[in-house]
Amino acid sequence: MATTLLRNATGMITGLAGTAARAAGPDLRIEGERIAAIGRLEPLPGETVLDATDCVVYPGWVNTHHHLFQSLLKGIPAGINLQLVPWLNAVPVAYRRFAREDTLRTAARIGMAELVLSGCTTIADHHYAYWPGMPFDASALLFEVAAEFGVRFVLLRGGATKVRDTDIHPPPQAAPETLDGMLASVERDVQRFHQRGGDAMRKVVLAPTTPTWSVPEPELKAFARAARRMGIGLHSHMSESLDYVTYCRDVHGCWPIEFCERHEWLGRDVFHAHLVHLQPHEIRMLADSGTGMSHCPQSNCRLGSGIAPAPALDAMGGRVSIGVDGAASNEAADMVSEVHAAWLVHRARDGAASTSVEGVVRWGTAGGADLLGLGEVGTLEVGKQADIAVYSLDELRYAGLHDPLIGPVAAGGAARLKHLFCAGRSIVRDGEIPGFNRGALLQAARVQVQRMVGH
Repeated sequence: MATTLLRNATGMITGLAGTAARAAGPDLRIEGERIAAIGRLEPLPGETVLDATDCVVYPGWVNTHHHLFQSLLKGIPAGINLQLVPWLNAVPVAYRRFAREDTLRTAARIGMAELVLSGCTTIADHHYAYWPGMPFDASALLFEVAAEFGVRFVLLRGGATKVRDTDIHPPPQAAPETLDGMLASVERDVQRFHQRGGDAMRKVVLAPTTPTWSVPEPELKAFARAARRMGIGLHSHMSESLDYVTYCRDVHGCWPIEFCERHEWLGRDVFHAHLVHLQPHEIRMLADSGTGMSHCPQSNCRLGSGIAPAPALDAMGGRVSIGVDGAASNEAADMVSEVHAAWLVHRARDGAASTSVEGVVRWGTAGGADLLGLGEVGTLEVGKQADIAVYSLDELRYAGLHDPLIGPVAAGGAARLKHLFCAGRSIVRDGEIPGFNRGALLQAARVQVQRMVGH
């Protein structure tokens, strides 16, 4: 079996907790799909040796919540200064009329390229642009683009079975599905794409857009029970803004997490994006039930939604991960920018000791792998899948840095990715994706944006 040796790294952040969060290395051996050894190693005969001098090694990032189709909707003037609900109407709802096969393929390539070049090896995309009679197979397209980049892909299969009360003049491409139609479509996706096991390259999760607004209340248990019957996870947006809280209090007479519990939307097979506005008892409910959080700090800041209590949930033994969210509300849609923001926002609100770099790395790697059922991914340990990001510190940004291991997170910016491996396969070499035509994709993006602007 072919092996690769990463030699002379400055050090490693492992994705583990406590004293195991750092490893001196300086070497790491990949054998097939897995990490075979970490320590001071000598090359084997015929082994590929890669010099990691002046580099730090992290696990590949695990992004647990994205909207790849929004990669062509960055900085739209009509929504740039709006909060969540009016922004939804001005941008994602209004621009659903441009949901075409070529548009989605271009957007998905942009989003995945951004993520991969930041060191991301697992992408969970909450794609909800499905409607009755749509003329192309969005699920197959997304898995196909993920295979082009060589990453693990989790389809958070979204959608709606009712028009949200907050949507104004939605286009035909935002028409709701029926309950039976949506569940049948998800089941077909599970049969076609879903892989069981902690080292899966492809997974499907049932993910109606919002339990509060996108699904009639009587259908919520049907969705939860269908996901469990199919043996897949359950995901949605929850408590992203105060509107969720007000709605649940006024209409259902309860707090949002109480509403989820009432309809079987809590448990270790469930994770919600955002969870910004939570009461202390709701945080405890999430921790006690094992329900996960996909923390999206940049989008929450961009839309003025607030800061999720991720450190509090983590301190209770709850499950926290990192999600980039859509580029329409996060123009810096990569994982290094996201974890940099996560490290900063909690220190601003809760104090300088509230969040460590190692803790944020754990959220963005092992935490995400745990939520997605990828137990063999997310940490640098012998025997684990070789999803590995190697960052070069040979940049002015890192000059003068006394603790090099924190560089990619603490220094922010566009960290220079020297190598990226997913399941032991090299998918980035010296900062470039092999076979990737950057110029052609940029031109395709310009054409798509001009079509939207001129429509």
